Amino acid sequence: IGTIRAFFEANLDVAAELPRFNFFDMSAPIFSRPRFLPGSKINGAHIDHAMVTDGCIINHSRISHSIVGLRSIVGEGSELRRVVSLGCDYYESAESILENTQAGRPRIGIGRNTRIENAIIDKNARIGDNVVISPAGKPEKLDHPNYYIRDGIVIIPKDGVIPHGMVI
Repeated sequence: IGTIRAFFEANLDVAAELPRFNFFDMSAPIFSRPRFLPGSKINGAHIDHAMVTDGCIINHSRISHSIVGLRSIVGEGSELRRVVSLGCDYYESAESILENTQAGRPRIGIGRNTRIENAIIDKNARIGDNVVISPAGKPEKLDHPNYYIRDGIVIIPKDGVIPHGMVI
């Protein structure tokens, strides 16, 4: 995988009905390592052609043609289309959530009423409420303090913060 586009498409292919690289092929099965995480909790969400990994909490949102990484939290009313979310290395504590809320920073994960399409979200990203992330109408390559665009794909870097209400 030599480009951002190739990485993105290879990951999204895993969520296809019959992916080119089939993890469920019993003649050559692929197993992940045990992570000892709780099963994902999906509360009233609509999920189509997606892979949801361990330890996620998905609240009343729409996810299609996407990968939802470890410990991801997706807020109510959010929509993810063609998103590769790498998840989080840890769960945020109640104290940390309160501290970040008081500082005006979003909690780890994807906030409420947020729309994301054609994006890679690296680990431990904080994406606020009412955010829009899309490469539509933007250059193929762009550098911004909070995000990058490469090959027409928005990239939110590791530990990146997208404030509440930001439109990309």
